[in-house]
Amino acid sequence: MTVKEIAFAKINLALHVRVKRDDGYHELETLFAFVDNGDVLTAQPAEADRFEVYGEFADVLDNPFGNLVARALSALPRPQGLHVTLEKNLPVAAGLGGGSADAGALFRIVEQVHGLPKGWEDAAVRLGADVPACVRSEMAIGRGTGTELEPVKNDMAGMAVLLVNPRVPVPTGPVFAAWDGEDRGPLPKGTARNIALEGRNDLRAPAISLCPQIEDVLERLSQTDPWMFEMSGSGATCFALYDSTEHRDRASRVLAELEPQWWQMSGLLR
Repeated sequence: MTVKEIAFAKINLALHVRVKRDDGYHELETLFAFVDNGDVLTAQPAEADRFEVYGEFADVLDNPFGNLVARALSALPRPQGLHVTLEKNLPVAAGLGGGSADAGALFRIVEQVHGLPKGWEDAAVRLGADVPACVRSEMAIGRGTGTELEPVKNDMAGMAVLLVNPRVPVPTGPVFAAWDGEDRGPLPKGTARNIALEGRNDLRAPAISLCPQIEDVLERLSQTDPWMFEMSGSGATCFALYDSTEHRDRASRVLAELEPQWWQMSGLLR
């Protein structure tokens, strides 16, 4: 039995940083959304757990055995091992929750093959703040460090999205360290569409201060007449939303001609 799952790329349609906590983390309010494209995990039953990585960004993973998929395998007790292969299509340190998305896909694989063990929610939280949202990969509001999830009316499902990254890794820690500490207010209320349009990403400015290429990506995206564009998470990936796949694909072709060195991925919002 072979099981395949897409590790859906995570984007933040809005990301409000409210305050730095005593434990060093930050209180966040964010609107998680997921693209129907990303890394791909394939798993087969095995006598013992095995984990292999290939794909465009496989070499960027410094320690595959410290990867969140390997850690998730260790965190989920099962009566049988799994041989897991990860096709790494998403850039690393890119604001797309790639490792968390991979772990979320692994949780869904284990759910299909064996069922999830009691306490899996706590295991997801221990793996990372984005992992609980990535397990279901459904649009949601995240509070706290991002692990406290609330439903939201998803009136954006099926919207065409283009992801663009300048191929510059941007680790999360330094971006949060560069945040100016100013609380600019809570998420707007209403549907996902309203939150996305009226919200903001408080990490955009600190990320640009560390990676000026982000501003170039945003400028290029603004010229493609999108419905909305913004940086995702702590960067450096930016996204643009379009009213049709034809509009998105046209923008993608233009960007590929102007900036052929940039990474792109197209999809639809889930």
